[in-house]
Amino acid sequence: MLRIVVSFIAFLLLAVPPANAHAVDVSAPQDLSRLDKLFEELKRERNEAAAKRIANFIREEWSRSGSATIDLMMQWSAKAMSEERYDVALDFLDQITVLAPEFAEGWNRRATLHYTMGSYAKSMADIEQVLRLEPRHFGALSGMAAIFKTYDMKEPALQAFQRVLDVYPMLRSAQEEVADLAEELAGEGI
Repeated sequence: MLRIVVSFIAFLLLAVPPANAHAVDVSAPQDLSRLDKLFEELKRERNEAAAKRIANFIREEWSRSGSATIDLMMQWSAKAMSEERYDVALDFLDQITVLAPEFAEGWNRRATLHYTMGSYAKSMADIEQVLRLEPRHFGALSGMAAIFKTYDMKEPALQAFQRVLDVYPMLRSAQEEVADLAEELAGEGI
């Protein structure tokens, strides 16, 4: 029933164009030049706090869908997730991925929800979609690494965390994971 209600709301919101536009483009890309510049800054930054600020600017860019409808559904899904109403959040996120399949953050949010629910295969499928759309998505790469760790797949986890550091070198948690996994793998080789 909820899925029908969500679909109907999405239909209504999408059917009525904003007053200043002819149509709603649910797959509008973020400002790529700004995003590219932010990623360049993130890769060069050697101050952890400054890098964290840049990463937050990147997350803000990722969160811009280009559609008021999708943005609203993302807010609703976040609220449902915070209230641990995962079935409701999943309904919204399913709709987002259908309505805006090129919006990487919709897939990423759903991957996070699947991970939270312990559905690691579904999470990994969504992560793959995120990385197809945005290969530099350090959050999705971190999620992938966490899933590999869950299954005690240390080598792939290490590789995923190394990919995180290729994009976001000052991410302390990834640095620690790389060090720990490299040490564990070296110890297993003895």
